[in-house]
Amino acid sequence: MATNDQFKALVKSHADGDDSQFYSVAMQVAAKAARAGQDKFAQELRDMVDALRKREVASTRVASVVPVSQPRGELASLLTVSYPDARAADLVLSDDLSERLHHVLHEQRQRDVLSRHGLAPVRRMLLIGPPGTGKTSTARVIAGELGLPLFAIRLDTIITKFMGETAAKLRLIFDALVQTRGVYLFDEVDALAGDRAAANDVGEIRRVLNSFLQFLEEDPSESVIIAATNHPQLLDNALIRRFDTIMNFDLPDQEGVRAVIENRLATFRTSNISWKRVTDASNGLSHAEVAVAAENAAKRTVLSGRKQIRTDDLVAALNDRLRAGAPQPVTA
Repeated sequence: MATNDQFKALVKSHADGDDSQFYSVAMQVAAKAARAGQDKFAQELRDMVDALRKREVASTRVASVVPVSQPRGELASLLTVSYPDARAADLVLSDDLSERLHHVLHEQRQRDVLSRHGLAPVRRMLLIGPPGTGKTSTARVIAGELGLPLFAIRLDTIITKFMGETAAKLRLIFDALVQTRGVYLFDEVDALAGDRAAANDVGEIRRVLNSFLQFLEEDPSESVIIAATNHPQLLDNALIRRFDTIMNFDLPDQEGVRAVIENRLATFRTSNISWKRVTDASNGLSHAEVAVAAENAAKRTVLSGRKQIRTDDLVAALNDRLRAGAPQPVTA
């Protein structure tokens, strides 16, 4: 059953109107019940949370009418749009990252209250970390929780050999931020905002970065801007200073690995899993790779006519992911 702290967290999140925190704590209670052998109660609680979240998504989408549901004209080649229904409870983050994410969401939901006091919510975020550690998933969760469209910026179509064109395309993007409130994701932003002091830099590239910095500085919109990178060492320091918050993502620890697997295998029996073997086999894998391995083990279980996940299947799937990511030998 729930601990006293979890009961208090449920009551507080309900009083604050923080649905994402309420659902997150409820899912923690379900996970704790499952580990205690209360499988039926755990599944019923998960089903209730899922039903409430779907109902909330449906009502939010009706209320969240945006001026442009699909980018048009030249903008259509620069952006892709989606309407995620992801929720914070779907993410496996460290306690620090989870707390900071909920803080961002809370500020965004209370932006009118902040505005009355001359304050603005966090809306420019820089996400740093290895591939597969949850950066893009976090952007999807922010969009899903706020009921906003997620616009992914296609840097491959923005960056051209004609730097003047690149700056003009960036201007289109930032005009769209004002016209349509949403979450705008600049993935692999280091391709656009590399260090101006780099030895191999050229003047035109510096001018593009200067334009990007200026657009960020002068942006009057209420949209959320998220930049993500796997290579923070390549970023210009002036860009880093433009962001309200910086979140550093790491590979999952043993608790994180277990949480990812339990989330992905929520409908399967996992009581007989040797978690020591599983976490040892997952060393060096990202959240995404662990999730894929868990799904592969689940498919093997289903096709074998079983309901119980076997440790051997899970370890084998994790080892497959490790081999897939291993450096390939150099051939002549």
